[in-house]
Amino acid sequence: MLKVKKENEFIHIKGSRFMYVWMFLATVGFLIVCSALIINGLKFDSKYSLFYLAGGLVFTPFYLYLTLWSLPGLIPGKTLLRIVQGENGSIVSKKGTVSITNIRNIDLVRNPLNLINDIVIETFENKKVKIRTFNILDELDYQVMVDQYIYPYMTENTKKVWDRKVNLDLLLKEVRYERQEQKIN
Repeated sequence: MLKVKKENEFIHIKGSRFMYVWMFLATVGFLIVCSALIINGLKFDSKYSLFYLAGGLVFTPFYLYLTLWSLPGLIPGKTLLRIVQGENGSIVSKKGTVSITNIRNIDLVRNPLNLINDIVIETFENKKVKIRTFNILDELDYQVMVDQYIYPYMTENTKKVWDRKVNLDLLLKEVRYERQEQKIN
């Protein structure tokens, strides 16, 4: 479940605890398994020892690379982004600030180089802002976040684009989220 902290006019979006644990176990666990493969391969007490050694040596750099990319996201309490709600609302991150009414498209995209999901925001000014999630923000949590906190303040065209992307039936079934008609001040 998405961890949201409301503070004055800011809504701080943080990753879910489940995803923190999942990423930690995945990155550290794979490194431990690769180390165990190398150690068992160096014992040469099995006819598969060369396979253990080769597998450990091949996969260790790969998982070390993924661990180094994911490490900044494992900082406890890390705020991924802040949302200021309202007609003049905006999305604030380390990469910059984007007005919600200036959003043309918002999407969760996996970076093929480091396998980390990024929130990619395209503006009407043809500017792209990428907000790194470090895989601690689940896809369903992302959809709930956008639909609940950003959607009410989007332009009509952007709402239509978002409605084509989001599956409200799946969100209702999986996370019991139902879109509420919100009054905009």
